[in-house]
Parts: sequence; C-alpha cells; structure tokens
Amino acid sequence: MESTQIEKKLEAMGLTLPTLPGSKGIYKSCLTVGNLVYVSGHVSVQTDGSFIAGKLGQDLDETEGQIAARQCGLAMLASLKKHLGDLDRITRVVKLLGMVNSTPNYTQHPVVINGCSTLFVDLWGDENGKGVRSAVGMGSLPGNVAVEIEGIFEIS
Repeated sequence: MESTQIEKKLEAMGLTLPTLPGSKGIYKSCLTVGNLVYVSGHVSVQTDGSFIAGKLGQDLDETEGQIAARQCGLAMLASLKKHLGDLDRITRVVKLLGMVNSTPNYTQHPVVINGCSTLFVDLWGDENGKGVRSAVGMGSLPGNVAVEIEGIFEIS
C-alpha cells in the first residue's frame, strides 16, 4: 500500500505510529459524525506500545512531557488511520483536550501539550493543524501515564 502524504511527512520527521495497547474500557477509539471524527483520549505510549508514565513536576521535566504529548498525537493518528484507512482524509484539527498527570503546584500544562500541537501544525500547517485547545492538570491518569489527549478532526 502506498504511503499517504501525512505518512510521508511523518517518515521524513523520523516518527513512527505506535502499536496501541488494547482498550480496557467500553468505548470506541474514534467515532465519525458527519464530517467530524471524535477521538477518545489516547495516552502517552512509546512506539512499541509501552506507557510513558510519571508525573510532571515530580518524575518528568517539560521536555519529557512534550515528548509524551507528541506520542499521544501519534497514538491518535494510529487510531485515525485504522478508522479512516487514510490519514490524508483529515483536513483540519478542530479541538484538542490535553490532560497532564502533574503535581498540584505544576503550572506548565500548555507547554507540555504543545508537544502534540506542534506535531499537528508540522503535519497540516498553521491554519489547519492548529485548532482550539484546552490543557489541564490531573491528580492522576490511568496507569500513571504522563499525558492523555482527546481530539476532534474534520475529514473530507
């Protein structure tokens, strides 16, 4: 199967879509409604599917948090590829909600979630890769993962 433009960009960036761990919850990873795809929260995973765990402000620094957020974005793309069959069907990022596993006094949640936002801007450009966004801190996340991000994407 021929690589899509988005997959070629990922390859040029030296990035690989991760192997996703199996779901333990009762939900769909992606749901299309009209021309929007709603993507459930995807956690920070390495390429091999192992978790990137830890708490920002305690176990991980901002750079490690940004890498974890980028991996969430790549995990979302892996689910979108499975759901859509072709990442080139994505025309724009509409909204992201980033959740950062952090200590109570940690305040750099938006900086961490920039790891995912930068990935999407690199793939779709400033106009279509940058959507609206929220970035919040959480006292804990499933499996002690560092970051979880959900999103909404417009498709053709």
